[in-house]
Amino acid sequence: MLKPFIELINFPMKFMSISSYNPIYSLTRFAPTPSGYLHLGNIFSFLTTFKIAKTHHAKILLRIDDMDRERVRKEYIQDIFDTLDFLEIPYDLGPKNLKHFESEYAQKNRMELYLDALETLKKTGKLFACNCSRKKILDLNPNGYYSGYCRDRFLGFNKKNIAWRFCVDARESISFMDIEAGITEGNLPEILADFIVRRKDGLPAYQLSSVVDDLYFGVDLIVRGKDLLGSTMTQVHLSKFLSNNSFGQIGFFHHSLIRKADGQKLSKSAGDTSVQFLRKSGKKKEDIFEMIGKRMGQDTPIRGLQDFILLS
Repeated sequence: MLKPFIELINFPMKFMSISSYNPIYSLTRFAPTPSGYLHLGNIFSFLTTFKIAKTHHAKILLRIDDMDRERVRKEYIQDIFDTLDFLEIPYDLGPKNLKHFESEYAQKNRMELYLDALETLKKTGKLFACNCSRKKILDLNPNGYYSGYCRDRFLGFNKKNIAWRFCVDARESISFMDIEAGITEGNLPEILADFIVRRKDGLPAYQLSSVVDDLYFGVDLIVRGKDLLGSTMTQVHLSKFLSNNSFGQIGFFHHSLIRKADGQKLSKSAGDTSVQFLRKSGKKKEDIFEMIGKRMGQDTPIRGLQDFILLS
């Protein structure tokens, strides 16, 4: 049985009531997914997390989401360490290099926790088995939203090519603690209705593993982009059905996104915005920070971490 990480490092939890508007936060995280080389948007998120952590005197954990074995590559994991080192962005806890990550921090080391969480959810009666292909989902809904087709088919959970879905309507009202606005309420996005918690390959899906990891490490402050607001509501709702439901006490901050010149969202498929590409083209640390500052609309040049803290 894995002990909670928070016990292993003897780091005190400081959760307060969700009704409090003056909580004390102790631990946040960088949580990249190594499905490509880090781009400027990832770095902007790291920098925003760093600034907010310092504001709240919270420590920072590096937590890498490497569960997607189809897209994750070792060179992308190594790129995370190389980029943080190149830009001199520090963190307090977590792996220091690729070898350290694989031996102690890779998600495969916490598989027991994910499987326990899946069994807990299964006992609630909120899960159902689904064998829908992407084509089937598109045939039923041209927008690609899951229609609940398998809810009442009562397929066996342990058959091949079966995903486990969590039964929840898009109309579900969900509240969470926003560290600036206080308690915030919204509806689950339609695209996340009946979201997957176990994939067809038997591995835990992102929404589940992310919640379990944050609970295990004792994270109480999450900083992420506004594009992940739906994930926040999904994870808060999901956590209510786990044996440890303290995820609902976590404070959240959703930052704006920096974009390309044409207004499009940055993505890892856009190699020209990856830090690795920029480094190979001769860009220095100061150049990367200045590029981020310009995309933020900042007139005064940002040349490093302290500039970002002062000017952003």
